[in-house]
Amino acid sequence: MTLTDEDCLPETLAFNEQFEAAAESRPARAQVPSAATLALLRRNRLGGDTPPVRLPQGQDRVVEGVKVRVFVPDRVDGVYLHIHGGGWVFGSADGQDGRLWRLAEQARLAVVSVDYRLAPEHPFPAGPDDCEAAARWLVEHASSAFGTERLLIGGESAGAHLSVLTLLRLRDRHGITGAFRAAHLLFGPYDLSMTPSQRDFGARKLLSNTDTIRGSYELFTPGMGAEQRRSPEVSPLFADLAGLPPARIVVGTEDPLLDDSLFLAARWQAAGVPVQLGVVAGAMHGFTLFPLTVTERQLRRERDFLASA
Repeated sequence: MTLTDEDCLPETLAFNEQFEAAAESRPARAQVPSAATLALLRRNRLGGDTPPVRLPQGQDRVVEGVKVRVFVPDRVDGVYLHIHGGGWVFGSADGQDGRLWRLAEQARLAVVSVDYRLAPEHPFPAGPDDCEAAARWLVEHASSAFGTERLLIGGESAGAHLSVLTLLRLRDRHGITGAFRAAHLLFGPYDLSMTPSQRDFGARKLLSNTDTIRGSYELFTPGMGAEQRRSPEVSPLFADLAGLPPARIVVGTEDPLLDDSLFLAARWQAAGVPVQLGVVAGAMHGFTLFPLTVTERQLRRERDFLASA
């Protein structure tokens, strides 16, 4: 395992300490949030009460019955299907307008962010169904809608998981391979029966920990046991990855999902598909949401990867 951004380690670890100390003062959240708690958290994926800023460059559309948010720069050299994170329970397509618009302009990509249905109101397979539908629409209509057939896909956390499931569904259900040129996967969960790093992380309050992960799985896949969650349709780590596009997989060393990215990268490589693995020294889960030096570096690397794929 090769670490990146070791020169930023003091800043990154100091931020982790501050975040964990602040989290200790917050009341514990119930495993099954109330409707009021869900509404509050969904206004801001970090749990505050300030709604995210919606930029005028974003356009809300509906494709194949699925809500999407679209950003189109003056020059379009490709289309990036973005799938947001939030444990399949929180987050929204308009939660990162600033980041997605910058990516659209700098990488010359039309960005289509999927506002997929959320658990617990809409558990598995509702979210994957919506992402699959949006991806199929792009395969069929990207040329007429955006003037290009060059497609890319990616997301963070649950969005990274849904990105891989979407590629597998396109291949296995529709025989579609090669339509998406690359996948960019940030700190995703790929084994919902829990990898060792998930089980062993414990109660540290670094945005995500063993209990919050387990709770997310219960909300997303209610009634499933560990063996059912090992199905490739749920946990892409157990799927045949042949025919998937080149990928860039990124995770921090202080992330309970560390093993997921390490294991997925190994399986991607074993399938004969090019893969880049970035393991960020000291970074916690969701680190790209915060104003850190490593965040700016990783977002720049994401842009460069997608622009050149």
